[in-house]
Amino acid sequence: MQVVYAHAALVLAVMAAGFVVGMALKAGSELSLFIAALAGAVVHDVGVPVRHLAEGTFTYFDVVLIFVTATFFMNLVRESGGINLIVRGIITRFHSNRFILLLLLALIMLIPGALTGSGTVTVMVVGSFVGTVLGYLGISPSRAAAIVFMGASMSAAAPPVNLWAMMTAAGANMPYVGFTMPLAIISIAGSLFSTFYLGWQRGNRGIDVDRALREIPKPPLGMTGRHVAVPFAILFGIIGAGRLWPHHMPVIGLPLAFSLAAISVIAMSPTKLSPRQILSNTLKGLLPVVSTITIVGILVQIMTLSGVRGLISLSVVTLPLAVLLAVLWLILPVSEAIFQYAAAPLLGVPLVFLFNMEGLNLVMAVAGMACIWPLGDCLPPTAPVGRASVLAVGYEGDYKKFLAHCIIPALFVMALATAYIIFSSKLSFLVRG
Repeated sequence: MQVVYAHAALVLAVMAAGFVVGMALKAGSELSLFIAALAGAVVHDVGVPVRHLAEGTFTYFDVVLIFVTATFFMNLVRESGGINLIVRGIITRFHSNRFILLLLLALIMLIPGALTGSGTVTVMVVGSFVGTVLGYLGISPSRAAAIVFMGASMSAAAPPVNLWAMMTAAGANMPYVGFTMPLAIISIAGSLFSTFYLGWQRGNRGIDVDRALREIPKPPLGMTGRHVAVPFAILFGIIGAGRLWPHHMPVIGLPLAFSLAAISVIAMSPTKLSPRQILSNTLKGLLPVVSTITIVGILVQIMTLSGVRGLISLSVVTLPLAVLLAVLWLILPVSEAIFQYAAAPLLGVPLVFLFNMEGLNLVMAVAGMACIWPLGDCLPPTAPVGRASVLAVGYEGDYKKFLAHCIIPALFVMALATAYIIFSSKLSFLVRG
């Protein structure tokens, strides 16, 4: 047994070295993870495992489909003028009320990620618009970038699609049921706290509405609230119908639900859209995210094959619960910064086993972890959502200043999430089927 563990430790060390070398050569996080997987496979004495590479590639194929269809739907809404209509309407009506403006911006940020599970998609769809409005409110670009990032990370944590919870539950053979309320509480509270903490500044002036309306593009002629509301009603109607009438409604996965909603956007748009071009742009924009998820599948496959995953699981399970909780704030964000979505199956699954042995409510515990992981998306070496947020608002200053603004909101979220884990049994009333 010791020989097995020693071999797994050797493979893990080689994989870590491969990743470090890849990053040192500026190969990017995706290619570096692939190099790590190949290095681990070679050391495990299987050469280039074509079969396992292929199987790993399709591990999270369903997740990729959700990404693509959901982002395509949101991009159609944006290209049809729906996002512009919403933003201009909010500014026109509430330009003098800073409280309502910040409240609505926080809620708007939650929608794209809640539907796609991706903070990157949130930034792509509404980040620039939200950043523009924040700029009109007199908020500095570094603070605006932090607001956009925290909103995006909380949107990724929000139900119904939380990829970290889904991947952890799938790996631990848990049904993805009962997560809606626990995830909603932290994501909404985290988004509101972040937005108001960073956005409620001295002066608290309103918006120069005339300037804002001149600079934000007008929606096309004929665009009304109905054109935005109906596609979302169709989407949520399809998702909700399956839960309300499970014996009478056929099982429709999220990719098909988003596709049907996308068709309704195309059909109702007052201007002619180019679905082929929008889909092409969507795929180009999602390429880094899809690449990461695909390579994560390969990495997990090789780790399972070589025993590394078992070694990590054993190391986590044997930790005292008090020690684990003390370092959880560090382990989860850092693992996300390095491995991205791979952190969920690699660390989440063994943690589920540990929490189960300790008698914790697993849904509450997983929900807590699933709200901490996306906070790591602003940390090097990957920092996909953090980098996207900085670009979306046009912040060109020191990245460390942006990170400093995120500290207090992140600590607030992690405190709530940790309370979920510690008091999971007492909070189990939040779990609904």
